[in-house]
Amino acid sequence: MLRLAATFLLLATPAFAQDDFQTRVLAAHNAVRAEVGTPPLAWSNRLAADARAWAENLARKGRLQHDGQRSEGENLWMGTANYFSIEQMVGGWAQERADYRHGEFPNVAKKGKAVGHYTQMVWRTTTHVGCATARTRDEEVLVCRYSPPGNWIGQTAY
Repeated sequence: MLRLAATFLLLATPAFAQDDFQTRVLAAHNAVRAEVGTPPLAWSNRLAADARAWAENLARKGRLQHDGQRSEGENLWMGTANYFSIEQMVGGWAQERADYRHGEFPNVAKKGKAVGHYTQMVWRTTTHVGCATARTRDEEVLVCRYSPPGNWIGQTAY
């Protein structure tokens, strides 16, 4: 019986030029924040480095899983490699707004819906973001890290 081993070759070349990536990620986040009146986020190289390490780990695993750390907020995305734009990746989180009800976290979603990615994006006390992608031949992972983290029980997003 022939058995094929799955390999997760991480591609060293990022899907996007770093300056372009940073600008586009920030613009996508800050457009969503502007809609609700929260201040724009600033880029953090430290958060981006943390995001890169976790994105590479997830790409090797081939599945999404939140990191166990609690000092940074975190949003995860995975899809077909080289198919989705940065705006589509981040936009998936922003689309959760349709299921968001303003109130105290975590009681802010329509029944059975998830909105934690969206609320982390617009959380009023979050000031910095750093993101990174990692790719295999077939999949791309986007990880964004946020500081200070949001989604605090008993508080409102904005």
